[in-house]
Amino acid sequence: MRNSARKHVRNTVVRTQLKTVEKKFRASLAAKQDNSPAALLAAISTLDKAVKKGVIKRGTADRKKSRLTLALNKAKAAKAS
Repeated sequence: MRNSARKHVRNTVVRTQLKTVEKKFRASLAAKQDNSPAALLAAISTLDKAVKKGVIKRGTADRKKSRLTLALNKAKAAKAS
């Protein structure tokens, strides 16, 4: 039981970090800040680390990375035009 409780705590912490990083990225997009690409890289790195730890599956991380990248590209296109 102790092992599963320990993993539960770690998984909860990592999932919370994922949500926080994604919110920071989306907030920087909404505010049209110049640090959005850096926030995207941080989000991608955090997602990859979560996969490495086994908290989320590879496909889930790939899907989220794709959607975040699409959001950044859409914002860049809107800013350019």
